[in-house]
Amino acid sequence: MASYELHAFDRAPPSISVVAAVEQQSPFTLNAGYWIRDPDQLIQYPDSIAGHPRRDYLWQQTCFEIFVGVQHQDFYREINLSPSQAWQVYQFEEYRYPEDMPPRTAHDIALNQLQRTHYGLNVSLDLTDFMTENNLKWADLFFGLSAVINITDRQHADQQHHYAIQHSSPTADFHNKRDWLHRF
Repeated sequence: MASYELHAFDRAPPSISVVAAVEQQSPFTLNAGYWIRDPDQLIQYPDSIAGHPRRDYLWQQTCFEIFVGVQHQDFYREINLSPSQAWQVYQFEEYRYPEDMPPRTAHDIALNQLQRTHYGLNVSLDLTDFMTENNLKWADLFFGLSAVINITDRQHADQQHHYAIQHSSPTADFHNKRDWLHRF
């Protein structure tokens, strides 16, 4: 399992840290975990929902994201995972296209398990349809791991912070493939 410390794009409270880890389980299962350190309990978590529903706009609240890119291809998937137990997968043909809002839902990645834990979040995803329909191997894929963290700062209004392995754009942009650094 490879792990990455996610870095805040902007001036997030230094007491908050986010670590993400990802591993492949043959033949088509992707497991990921997010570990949160929040000793001052600033993070706002959405209320839990039963049944793991698919929901749009999860990124408006605290949310964890996995981007799945394909080497030498423009298309990709964005997976949103909420601590509420809701989730969603979006499909893009190229960088942020189509520009529909909410983005177009993809049904070629399935949820095996999504669990909020005392330290963060665990997820297991089935990439069978995505990989077989596109004739892909693990070596063809690369991944971006990121998080949107909403906090209540006792001295300021509510704030949203963007965490990723790397930020190479002038604004927080999880869709920037240059920042999707994990490969198997």
